[in-house]
Amino acid sequence: MRWLMLYARSRQVPTSAVAVALVALAVWALDSPGPVDLGIAVLVLTTNVAAASVGLGGQDAALDRTAAIRWMPRRAAHVLLAGAVAGAALLAVQAAGPKLAPAALVVRDSAGLVGLAALGAVLCGAQFAWTLPIGWLAFTLLVPAPPGIAGEVGGWMIISPATTASAATAWALLATGTVLYAAAGPRR
Repeated sequence: MRWLMLYARSRQVPTSAVAVALVALAVWALDSPGPVDLGIAVLVLTTNVAAASVGLGGQDAALDRTAAIRWMPRRAAHVLLAGAVAGAALLAVQAAGPKLAPAALVVRDSAGLVGLAALGAVLCGAQFAWTLPIGWLAFTLLVPAPPGIAGEVGGWMIISPATTASAATAWALLATGTVLYAAAGPRR
């Protein structure tokens, strides 16, 4: 087998891809006419990122740390690819049916959410990498946003992508999570 296939299998990429495809299929199948809540789009993106976050750690952390390959570029590519797939799945569903969110919001949110997942892998371990995206989603949807910049930063997922604070928050989360995960890897 080639190293890419082995890497994908060790990171449970096929399972994550099936989960993302099932979420996309469910959203497409459950399409209802009428106005769509933006929270549904953010929930779908968060679910896709949570499914992809399972693969942020390997089966054996000691084996990963002693491997004779450079992990930094592979880890960074893994995070960026997971975010791209999460967003692309929702955009594909939108192309085939329901219009859930503008493309700019999908790109921004998938980037920020995958950055949160990578940060979660560094802080909590790969098995709990999903907790930060899910937690921030719950905070965003359940807690009323305060006015001003604090509300734009806290509720960046559902605020317009044209807002500077929300866009900066998402891109900062992507950059921070990707760099820390690429450098340190998941917590043991």
